[in-house]
Amino acid sequence: MTLLTALAIETSNAPDSGLAGWTVDLMDKLGLFGAALAVSLDNFFPPIPSEIILPLAGFAASQGTFSLAGALIATTVGSVFGACVLYWLGAVFGRERAAWIFEKTPLLKVSDLQRTEAWFSKHGGQAVFFGRMVPIFRSLISIPAGVERMHFGAFFVLTAAGSAIWNSIFVIAGYRLGENWDAVEPYASVFQKLVIGLVLLVIGVFVFVRLRERRTA
Repeated sequence: MTLLTALAIETSNAPDSGLAGWTVDLMDKLGLFGAALAVSLDNFFPPIPSEIILPLAGFAASQGTFSLAGALIATTVGSVFGACVLYWLGAVFGRERAAWIFEKTPLLKVSDLQRTEAWFSKHGGQAVFFGRMVPIFRSLISIPAGVERMHFGAFFVLTAAGSAIWNSIFVIAGYRLGENWDAVEPYASVFQKLVIGLVLLVIGVFVFVRLRERRTA
């Protein structure tokens, strides 16, 4: 019996289209590799919310598609793989190109990059670890870690630890909730909206301050 069939039997809300339907089909066809691949893509396409994929992986484990331990390991491997790819993209991109972009972008200054580097040298470890638990931010933090050439071993361990904690919360929730796996999503959605709102507020304040500095100058 396929995962989609199990969902249809367990609940009238079986996801047969959209992201949830695609994820179910992927895990049906590829098993644990499909779960890892779906979570990995969250790093490259933030609109793909792992908060939907992870509970589905937990539900799949509850239906015997694969084991709970397998779901936890596969989703964490997927998260770490995606993060490592972005880390090395940041490392290849390099500081010189980042400085050029800061120099050429309106409202940005090279001094902003220097302050960011100073902050990252002090708090980079915490940012990488806790960043894995914050929607959108987890897709971005790996790039500055690569640009700043954070020690790869430390980056790998912190990313794996943060991902394992975050993934376990949602996978186990999906495993325990069974047919009600999608009850997790509204809470995760509210958290994501709060993060987006905070980011927009910070950007708005930054633009306001920088424009005021220009007028004063």
